[in-house]
Amino acid sequence: MEMKHEHVMRGIFWSGLAAALWGVSGTIMQFVAKNEAVPTNWFISVRTLFAGVLLLGIGYIHVGKRIFDVFKNKESIIRLFIYAIFGLAVNMSTFYVSIQTGNAASATILQYLAPIFIVLYGLIFLRKKPMLVDVISFLIALVGVFLAITKGNFHSLSIPMISIVFGLLSAISAAIYYSVPKKLMEENSPFVVLGWGTLIAGFGFNLYHPFWVGAPKLNTGIVLGIGGVILIGTIFAFSAVLYSLKFAPSEVSSIVDAVEPVVTFILSIIFLGLKIDMIEVLGSALIIVAIYILQKSHQKRAKLD
Repeated sequence: MEMKHEHVMRGIFWSGLAAALWGVSGTIMQFVAKNEAVPTNWFISVRTLFAGVLLLGIGYIHVGKRIFDVFKNKESIIRLFIYAIFGLAVNMSTFYVSIQTGNAASATILQYLAPIFIVLYGLIFLRKKPMLVDVISFLIALVGVFLAITKGNFHSLSIPMISIVFGLLSAISAAIYYSVPKKLMEENSPFVVLGWGTLIAGFGFNLYHPFWVGAPKLNTGIVLGIGGVILIGTIFAFSAVLYSLKFAPSEVSSIVDAVEPVVTFILSIIFLGLKIDMIEVLGSALIIVAIYILQKSHQKRAKLD
């Protein structure tokens, strides 16, 4: 029993580390987007292309030539391209724009609503009967979003509307990002799936805006920022998530998902001069609580099914 508890704690630690790394990455992204004013198209082209190459390299080290198994049938290929385009590509671009027009903390908390959209998809398109907890979680999250983006005042917004719109789009695309590749990752190395998905997204972005066109004047801050987002927010964070699953099932470590927005808030306050009041903190806390309740209830229902 003690050994099992120790394994669970290790799983929670590594999952929490991954969430913290994503929080750090979001803060670095705000520095790149706003302080260095790096153009959206160029940044996304560089990030996705180089992250995809690195991830596939790690995948090749793990499974060798089996990195091509993901293309073995039509269903896998279609699923991979949906994941790459509507999940990864849309998520990375909308999240960046939300940060660039608003701030990392608000963009992160809006993207955190992804599980709400997964449940709404099931209700609308799969005709799944809603549970009472779904309704309660949705209402709590709605109140939380209102408080977080208005500070409790109907007549003003704490961030521009465009940032809110792109933040919600990043949450919808994150729902696709979480849901679509599950079957692929059961049959292939997660590094391979994420690698191909990111590389496909990277090729798409570079067809539209090649990374060698319209590049900003590079300086130390930009190079370190982009490297930090690729390594910390993609390679290191994803590796920590996979390592955490060796010690504890995913539902055990889901409690630490809330670490990401908390870390982003703290780092944004310390390093980026973000000013927030208690109403915004309360709103963000309500969203985190609502999503946690939602996830735990659906995990319990999945076990019963």
